[in-house]
This record gives sequence, C-alpha cells and structure tokens, in this order.
Amino acid sequence: MNKKLLVPAVLTLGVSGALVGCGGSDSSSGSDGDTLSVWAMGEEGKLLDEMTAAYEEENPDVTVNVQAIPWDQAYDKLLTAVASGNGPDVLQLGTTWVTEFADAGALLDLSEYMEDYPNFNPDNYFEGAQASMEYDGATVGIPWYVETRTMYYRTDLLEEVGYSEPPATWDELKDAATKLSETGDNVYGLDIDLNDQITPFIFAWQNGFEFDTENPNFTSPEFKGAIEYYTSYFEEGISTTTEGIDIIQAFKDGQKPIFFSGPWMINIINDQAPELEGDWAVATMPANEENVSSIGGANFSVFHTSENVEGALDFISYMTETETQLEWMEKSNTLPSRTESWEDPALADSEMYSVFGEQLENTQAAPQIKEWERVAQELLSSIERINIGGADIDEELEAFNTKVDGIIE
Repeated sequence: MNKKLLVPAVLTLGVSGALVGCGGSDSSSGSDGDTLSVWAMGEEGKLLDEMTAAYEEENPDVTVNVQAIPWDQAYDKLLTAVASGNGPDVLQLGTTWVTEFADAGALLDLSEYMEDYPNFNPDNYFEGAQASMEYDGATVGIPWYVETRTMYYRTDLLEEVGYSEPPATWDELKDAATKLSETGDNVYGLDIDLNDQITPFIFAWQNGFEFDTENPNFTSPEFKGAIEYYTSYFEEGISTTTEGIDIIQAFKDGQKPIFFSGPWMINIINDQAPELEGDWAVATMPANEENVSSIGGANFSVFHTSENVEGALDFISYMTETETQLEWMEKSNTLPSRTESWEDPALADSEMYSVFGEQLENTQAAPQIKEWERVAQELLSSIERINIGGADIDEELEAFNTKVDGIIE
C-alpha cells in the first residue's frame, strides 16, 4: 500500500487514545453469524465487492457485505471504529498501518487459528511480507497482496547513450542518468519523487543500513552514504525538485526516461502511452551492496470485537487461495502475496511481471514500529531542507537522528 501513504502523523496517538477512551469495548461488530462485514479501501474496495459472488456461491448461507471506504476517509472511519468497538469482521490494512492498529489492540491475535488454516502459514508468503504478519508476538494479519518498486526505463533512449542493458549498479545508474540529462534541455535522467517516503530507505538498505530500534543510527556511514547518493542527483541537476509535468507524459516525451515505481504503472503506461510499446521495460533495482527494494501491500485482519471470527477466517483463507489471488490480480492489477501464485504462466512468463517476482525475492519491509510513519515524514522534511534549503547533510542527519530518538521514546 505504499503508493497511498495517507495516514496522518497523529494516527498513533489518535488510535491509542480512542481505544483507551472506550475501555476496550467488547460490543458487537454488527455481524449476525450469517452475515460477514468487510471493510476495504479505495478502488480495491469496489473491486472486492465484485469478488464476493463466487465465495457466496460456495457458501450459500453466508452474505458478504463489502464496504468500500475512500482513502481520504479511511483514517477517521477506522478511528471511529476503534473508539466505538463497532467495526467490521474483516479489515483491510496497508502494511504500514498494521503496527499502529495492532499496538492499540484493535486487531485480533490469530495465533491460535494458524494450524487450522494452512493458507495462513507464513512460509506461503514472501519473506518481506512475513514481517507485517506479526506484532509483539501476536499474528495480526494475513498478506492479501504485495507490491514492490522496480526501475522503469526507456530502452530506446538508454541505448542511445550506450546502455543496451539497464543500469545494474549505483555507478551505472548515475552514469546513465547523467548522460541522459545531457541529451537536451529540461531532461532529467532519473526522476525521484520527493513525496515518496520509501525511496530514501531503499537506497539506505541497498547501502547496508539496518535500523536499530533501541538506538536510531541515522548518522551511520551506511545511512549517510545513501542520503549523499540520493541528494547528489538533485545537486547535479540529474533529478528535479519541482514536480513538473505528469510522469507518464514526461516518460513519453523522454524528459524523465528512468523512474522507480510499482506494478500499477504497467497498465497506466500501456493505456496512456501505447505508442511506447517496445521502447520501455522494467528492471530490478540497481544495486550497491545489494539490489534490495521495499515491500508493501495490504493485509487482511480480524477486528478485535468481531462475533463472527470463524466466518472472517474462512473468508480470508478463500481470498488467499492461489487461484483467487490470480483472479484478483487480473481484476485489480495488484500482485499476489502467495509465492506459489508466481508459478502461474501469467506471471512467470510475463516480461514485465516476472521482474517484479524477481525483485520480491529481495525486499525489505518498513520497520514494524508504530511511529514509522512519523519517522518517514520527518526524513522527507530533512531531505527537503537539504535539497531546496541547502542544509548541511551532517547537521541535518544529526538533528533528524535526535528527533527520531524522541519520537520513539
């Protein structure tokens, strides 16, 4: 779910306060045993409603009510549910939301049900996705779909500057992007979205950075080196600090011939720039120490007051069947969380999607701490001061490290 990071920084305080305020209400979730309520977000919620017919056909005594919640209303809706205890049976949560709601006690611990539902076995899922399943020793969610970032690039334009293969290392990426930038005015060889909070951490992980919860180490050589590399693109004019034209138009025009993004961009490019067919591709992330990328997506959880737990678990099990996941991918263009699903020819033989499958084998999830959203947003503010305000990197990272230490405490 990283493409929709809309949770305010006050989420942690809001959720915790709401749950304390209601005294951990054990009121009914509104299910009558034959009716299953499911909350899902955004467009996915609308599409999920179309998926329930097959489940209801297999389970004629069950009615599934899917409520599609717009992303811009999701926070208030979830916060109200936590405060009142009146939530759904099944809840979709983005992986970066899990720790905050789990910490507030809003998610049922599924540990005692794991043996009864083989689809829930963590070994079924990519290693990076497994991290989002647990919080503080409890199993709080089952991966529904995943996403990761890869490199989109114009094959024709890269070939013109001497790259018949995509850049595979940091040095090659910098070289290729520099050469592309020199091909014309207002050409930026690599587009880095300054509003994307995961990209700086991807670079940091690639540079060997490991986050220490007990002692934030954002002044370490690994993290500092990554931020120096990241900000150098803006300092050297290879990337731009202004948003400019739409990325698809810029990609089509050759103004931004390389960028990082998730699987949703495949269909967008095909739909909005069909004339580029054969002139673009995706590749795994360029490596420094390694070519690790992020992993995100969404999990299904059971709300802590559900009175239809068995029905909720059965529905989640159905949605994590490999065949169901493949059907969901075809409908929603999101990637299956089950590794077994990637053996299907629709993915394994796809020139584009197989790259995402390869990248998913080397991914890292955001640290499972409830303050992570605040930490990530603080880093974006620091980077803005470096890129636009000319702040000193050493001083800025020292200040950032101190602030993070306070946030986590």
